Amino acid sequence: MGKSEETWEIIAASFTKKKDVLLTKMMGHPSLKTNGKLCCCFFDGDMVFKLSGEEHARALALKGSKLFDPGSMGRPMKEWVQVKPAHEKLWPQFTEAALDYVKSSPAKTKPAAAKAKKKK
Repeated sequence: MGKSEETWEIIAASFTKKKDVLLTKMMGHPSLKTNGKLCCCFFDGDMVFKLSGEEHARALALKGSKLFDPGSMGRPMKEWVQVKPAHEKLWPQFTEAALDYVKSSPAKTKPAAAKAKKKK
C-alpha cells in the first residue's frame, strides 16, 4: 500500500464515522457518499473531489490537478477535480468542502418509476 492509499484510508475512516457519510464505489473505485450523492473518490493514486466556487478553483490551481476525465476520452466532469498525492495534506480539507457542497444540493431521490415498481 502506497502513502497516498494510506492517506485515503485515513480520510475514509475519519469521515465515515459521521453518520451521514458512507463508503461506497464510483466506477469501481472507493468513494464517499452523503445525501445520496458521491462527493469524492480515490482514483489511480489521486483523490477526486466534487467541488464548486472558490474550493473548485483552488483545487484546480494546484500543480498537476485537472478536471476529472475517468475514461480519458476528452469528456471531463466539470465539477470534479483530480488532485495529485503531492497535495495530499489538502485532501481532508477538500473532502470536507466536497461533503458540504453535496449536502447543500437537494437529496438524490429515486425516479418515480422505481418508486412505483417498489410498491408492487
